[in-house]
Amino acid sequence: MKSNNSKKSFKGIEAAGLIIIACFIVAICIYNFVFGNPANFMNNDPNNHPLPGNMLGTIYKGGVIVPVIQTLLLTVLTLSVERYFTIRASFGRMKLSKFVEQIKDALNNGDLGKAQELCDKQRGSVANVVSSTLRKYREMEKTNDLTKEQKVLAIQKELEEATALELPMMQQNLPIIATITTLGTLMGLLGTVIGMIRSFAALSAGGGTDSVALSTGISEALINTAFGILTGALAVISYNYYTNKIDKLTYSLDEVGFSIVQTFASTH
Repeated sequence: MKSNNSKKSFKGIEAAGLIIIACFIVAICIYNFVFGNPANFMNNDPNNHPLPGNMLGTIYKGGVIVPVIQTLLLTVLTLSVERYFTIRASFGRMKLSKFVEQIKDALNNGDLGKAQELCDKQRGSVANVVSSTLRKYREMEKTNDLTKEQKVLAIQKELEEATALELPMMQQNLPIIATITTLGTLMGLLGTVIGMIRSFAALSAGGGTDSVALSTGISEALINTAFGILTGALAVISYNYYTNKIDKLTYSLDEVGFSIVQTFASTH
C-alpha cells in the first residue's frame, strides 16, 4: 500500500523511448548544422579538410557513426539527470540517516503518532514504506483474531510489499544506462573499424595514396574511438553511482523496517 505522499513525489520519466528519439534528432541536427557547418572546412566545403585546429570539422569527419554515438551520449546525460531528481525525491527532505534515527527513537518511545508525523514531513520512498508499515502496525494492534506470530508476519509482508512498489520507480531507466555502457564502446569500435577500412582502401587505390581519403579514414577511426570510450565511461559512472544510491536507500528501508517489526514483537 502506498502513502498519499507518494503522489507528490517525482516519479521520473517512463517514456525512455521518446527520450532516445529526441536525443537522436538533436544528435543529427548537431552533426549536420554544427559539426558540418561549411565554415569549419577549407573553401567552405565539408568534403575538404577541416580548417587547421578546428575540432568541430574534425569530429564531422568521424562519419555517420558519430550521430549514433552522440545519441547514446545524450541519452546517458539525459537519463542521468532524470535519475538524479527521481532518486533525490526518493530520499526525501531530511538526511536519510537522521530520519531513520528519529523513526527508531519514536518507536522505542512507543510514539507512533510522532513516527507518522516524521513520515509526513519527510516524504520520499523510505517515508512511504514506513508510513504503510505503520498503518499495518496500528491495524494489527486492533486485531484480536490473530496470534502474535501472524501479526508480525502481516507487518513484515506489508513492509515487503511497500518496498516492492517503490524499488521499480527508483531502478527505472537504469537498465538502459547499463546497456549503453557496452553499446557505446561497441559503436565506437565499429566506427574505428569502418575508419580503418577506409584508410586502407585509400592506400590501395590506384597504387598511390589519396591523402584526403586517408586522413578522413583515420579521423573517422580516432573520433569514433574517443566518442565511444567517453560514452561508455559516463554510462559506467552514472550506473554505478545511482546503483550505490539505491543500495543505501534499500539498506535504510531494511533497517527501519526491522525496527518496526522488532518493536511490535517486543511490546505485544
